[in-house]
Amino acid sequence: MAVLRRLASALALLCLFGGVRAAQGPEEYQVKAVFLFNFTQFVDWPQTSFADARAPFVIGVLGRDPFGSALDEAVRGERVNGRPLVVERYRNRAELKHCQILFIDRSASAEIEQTLDDLEHTGTLTVSDFDSGSPHDVIIRFLNEDQKIRLRIDVGSAQEAGLTISSKLLRPAHVVGATGSE
Repeated sequence: MAVLRRLASALALLCLFGGVRAAQGPEEYQVKAVFLFNFTQFVDWPQTSFADARAPFVIGVLGRDPFGSALDEAVRGERVNGRPLVVERYRNRAELKHCQILFIDRSASAEIEQTLDDLEHTGTLTVSDFDSGSPHDVIIRFLNEDQKIRLRIDVGSAQEAGLTISSKLLRPAHVVGATGSE
């Protein structure tokens, strides 16, 4: 567990200073799994995002799960503001439940517009690693640029969802939206 915490901290620092070298295959999704965990440290959710004070903090994966066990390992035994951190997987939009972070896999792209519309004001941080080609996009998208993983953050969509993203996460990211560059 201590090794994972050190890896998470190291990756968070690397993220803040210009990206993390993108690996091929499963290693890429191990890195992205740690990013998902680290987002819990750099984003503030409104209390209304949780059913009650004991509700867990949920990271969901919609569609095919590209993480394998990496996401479960990254969050095992962790807590977010005193809440247990759990991972849930949803094969399709019909199975989707409320979660604080939702990674949308490319396999769920056919319904991404409807999914994002459903989640627009629910306090869910939406994340993906593909360009949906839709005018309505996820809040954070992983970009592979120059063999590094970088972040594209839509601050307007984050604000609409009631989320506050730390400047520490915004600073190295490509920021778009209401106060962004596009």
